[in-house]
Amino acid sequence: IVVTGSDDHLWKMWALPDGNIIMTGEGHTDWLSGCCFHPSGTQVVTSSGDTTVQIWDFSKRGCILTLEGHARTVWDCSWHSCGNFVASASMDNTNKIWDVNSERCRYTMCGHKDSVNSIEFLPFSNTVLTSSADKILSLWDART
Repeated sequence: IVVTGSDDHLWKMWALPDGNIIMTGEGHTDWLSGCCFHPSGTQVVTSSGDTTVQIWDFSKRGCILTLEGHARTVWDCSWHSCGNFVASASMDNTNKIWDVNSERCRYTMCGHKDSVNSIEFLPFSNTVLTSSADKILSLWDART
């Protein structure tokens, strides 16, 4: 499976090796910057220049949740291995931890002095790794 974004704000999921389109998502109002599969493989999370993070469900064939709270472009997103939390990295110099069940931001982490460009949970851990345009890699405890 391959997920691709385009300038028309659509993303497409392609099956390999036959190349058939499995699903197309429309909902972001600006370009797509990142995507990540849910650990169960039933959902995908996307980030966008429209400052939002969206969660897409394959069985419902559409967006089931839009997370808003960043002030600028969201560059990257990542699922926690338990599947209940999403991390996002933004041009607003912050990264956020979102609780998908309560549909709210649990933590906003500040400390980078420039755009946070990527974010990733350490598998089976509460540790988050970020990289920033300030030339710093940071490790965060997502619980504090």
